[in-house]
Amino acid sequence: MNILFINGSPNKNGNTVKLAKKLLIGKEYQTLNLVDYKIYSYGQNFEDDQFIEIVEAMKVADMVVVGSPVYWHNMCGSIRNLIDRFYGAVNQGALSGRKFVFLFQGAAPEAWMLEKAKYTMNRFAQMYGMEYVGMATNNHEAENLAKKI
Repeated sequence: MNILFINGSPNKNGNTVKLAKKLLIGKEYQTLNLVDYKIYSYGQNFEDDQFIEIVEAMKVADMVVVGSPVYWHNMCGSIRNLIDRFYGAVNQGALSGRKFVFLFQGAAPEAWMLEKAKYTMNRFAQMYGMEYVGMATNNHEAENLAKKI
């Protein structure tokens, strides 16, 4: 299985990455750190934009794992920006057949934050044809989710 982990954290060795390692223990996967890419905001058009590179990496994966730290009660800006950029640029169903997992790592996110994140990521997965496997916010949840992938 070709697994792609998209790390939205600016910290390449932080808690979001540690949670991904717990989820993907024993599996080979590629890590893509968004901090290393230029992904401009929705509506901007610059020649050095690398959004399509991210989409192409997702298209060759069998499973996409997106990880975000909790910033300001929500997913981090780099993940939000990535999702926003899909609108209009990527056809609905373009990622059909892939599994999708969301890792939402932070210091005790509240229930309403989790509900909104789950809704957004489930809707994103459905819109682009992916099977939403679930969300993990801690090691225990990641271990349980690992059994489904």
